[in-house]
Amino acid sequence: MHINLLKHRYRLVFGYIGNLFVFFPIILLLPLIYCFWNPELFLESLSFIVAAVISFLFGMLFKITMKVKPGSPITVQEGAIIVLFAWIFAIIFSAIPFIFGGYLNFTQAIFEATSGWTTTGLTLVDVSTILKTYLIWRSIMQFLGGAGFAIIMMSAILGPAGLGLYRAEGRMDNLVPNIRSSTRVIAGIYSSYALAGVLMYKFAGMDWFDSINHSLTALATGGFSTRLGSIGEFKSVTIEVITIVLMILGATGFGIHYTIWKRNFKAFWKNGEPKLMFLTLAFFTPLIMAGTLSKFYESSGTQFRHGLFQSVSAITGTGFSTVDFVPWNHFGLYLITLLMIFGGCMDSTSGGLKQYRLFALIKLLWMEIRMYFLPRDVVLKEEIWKGETKRYLDHIVVKEILLVFGLYFLTFAIGVGVISSYGHSLAFSAFEFASALSTVGLSTGITAPSAPLGFLWAQTFGMFVGRLEFLVVIFAVTKLLRDGKLFLEIRRNNKRR
Repeated sequence: MHINLLKHRYRLVFGYIGNLFVFFPIILLLPLIYCFWNPELFLESLSFIVAAVISFLFGMLFKITMKVKPGSPITVQEGAIIVLFAWIFAIIFSAIPFIFGGYLNFTQAIFEATSGWTTTGLTLVDVSTILKTYLIWRSIMQFLGGAGFAIIMMSAILGPAGLGLYRAEGRMDNLVPNIRSSTRVIAGIYSSYALAGVLMYKFAGMDWFDSINHSLTALATGGFSTRLGSIGEFKSVTIEVITIVLMILGATGFGIHYTIWKRNFKAFWKNGEPKLMFLTLAFFTPLIMAGTLSKFYESSGTQFRHGLFQSVSAITGTGFSTVDFVPWNHFGLYLITLLMIFGGCMDSTSGGLKQYRLFALIKLLWMEIRMYFLPRDVVLKEEIWKGETKRYLDHIVVKEILLVFGLYFLTFAIGVGVISSYGHSLAFSAFEFASALSTVGLSTGITAPSAPLGFLWAQTFGMFVGRLEFLVVIFAVTKLLRDGKLFLEIRRNNKRR
C-alpha cells in the first residue's frame, strides 16, 4: 500500500469522526431544554455548555484538517475504527458535565457516561440530590446508546455509503437496502415505542418527568431511574407491567419489530429468538420464586410479580428492580447471573450472548443428534431466521458463535477474578461483573462511589467491550496496529532509497 493512500484513508476516518463531533453538541445541549420550565436550574447546568463547546472545537479541528468529500465510502475495517473512537470520545465528552458539575471525579464520571451510552445502568450518582438536568442527561445517553448513536448520526453524514459503519457496530438487521432508510426505520420504531411508553406511564400515575425518563431507559434496556428504589419505589403493579412490556420491546431485535410493522407475521413466527426468550423466562421465574422469593414473601402472587420482573429485567439487560438483592441467597443470584449472561435478541438494545446465538447453538446440537442416526452421505440443512432474512447454519455462523462465546467467558473470568480480589464473594463478583459485561445494571450494592479505582475501571472496561461485543474493539485495534506498522515500514523503505 502506498503511503499516500494510507494517509488518505485515515484522513477519511478522522474526517468522519470530526463531522460527528461537530454535531454532538446538539445532544449535549438537550438537557438544557428542561430549563425552559425550570429556569433556576440553568446556571447550575452550564457544564453542559462547556462540554458542548469542547466537543465542537474538537470536531472542527478534525473537520478542517481532514477534509472529507460527503458520501465517501468506508470499509468495514475503517468503520470499526470510527465506531471505536466515536464511542470513546462520546463517553469522554459526556463525562465532562458530571466533572464540571462537581458530582463525580474523572474515573467516576467516565464510569457513569460509559454506563449510560452502553445502556448498562450501573450508577455512582445519588439520584435524590443530583439536578434533574443530569437525570435527563443520563436517560438521553441510554436512549441514543440503545439505538446506536454512531449509526443514527453518521447515517446522516455518510448516507448510503455507511454500510461499513453499520456492520462494524455489530448490526445484522439491514432492514431495507439503503442504510439511511434502515436508520430511519429503526428511529421511527424506537421513537414510537418511547412516546407510547411516556403516555402509558403518565396514565399509570407517574408525573411527566418520571414518565419521560423511565420510558427512555426502559425501552433502551438501560435501567437508569430517577428513584433510589428504582421501579420498586412506585409500588404499582400497573407501572411494573408497563415496564416489563417496554423492556421486552427493547430486547427484541429491530428486524423482528419490522416484520410486525409490515404485518409479515409468517416471517415473525419463523424467528426463534422471541420464543426462546419467553421459554427461558417461563423456566427461570418459577425457580427464582421457589428457591429465593418464597423465603421473603408468603403470597405466590407476590412471588410471581417480583420473580417475573427481576427475570425480565435481567434477560433483557435493563437493570430495573423491585427488590433488594443483598439478602438474596446464592441460588437466586446465580440464576439472575445466568439470565444476564444469556441476554436479549440480536440487533436489539440489550447485551449478553444474545438469544440468536443461543438458538443457533441449540439448532446446531439438534442437527448433530439427527445426523448421528442418519446415513453418512445425508446432508442436512438447518435454517435460522433473523427478521425477514433466512440463513442456514454453516461454518461462518458457528465460528462467530464460538468467537463471541470464547471472548465473553474469558473476559468474564478475568473480571470476576478482579472483583473478587477486592474481598467480595464469588456470587457477588459474578453477579456484578455479569451485570457490567452484559450491560444490565442490576447490583448487589458493591458498585458504589467508594469502590476502588481498579474495581471501577474493570467494570467500565466490561461495559465497553460488552456493548461493542469484543470483535469491533479487536478488529479496530488490530487494524490500527497493522497500519501503524505498515506506515513505519514504508517510511523506513523510503529513507533507504
